[in-house]
Amino acid sequence: MIVNNDKNKNTESVSFFQVFSSVMAAMFGVQTEKNRERDFNKGKLWHYVVGGIIFAVIFITILISVVQLALSDI
Repeated sequence: MIVNNDKNKNTESVSFFQVFSSVMAAMFGVQTEKNRERDFNKGKLWHYVVGGIIFAVIFITILISVVQLALSDI
């Protein structure tokens, strides 16, 4: 008898660290096929959207701070 466990696979969710690492990999363009499939099959879109927005805001803030620091020395 073959048991279909597709329902169990979809109920698992990705962890915060997995979402974080996927967002980092996406920003640098180096995502593995295995992780991409996990993200699309088990992840929720809004987790990745919020993670991407937070990363983008932090990244832009750091860039602005570095430029202001560099220009203040001139």
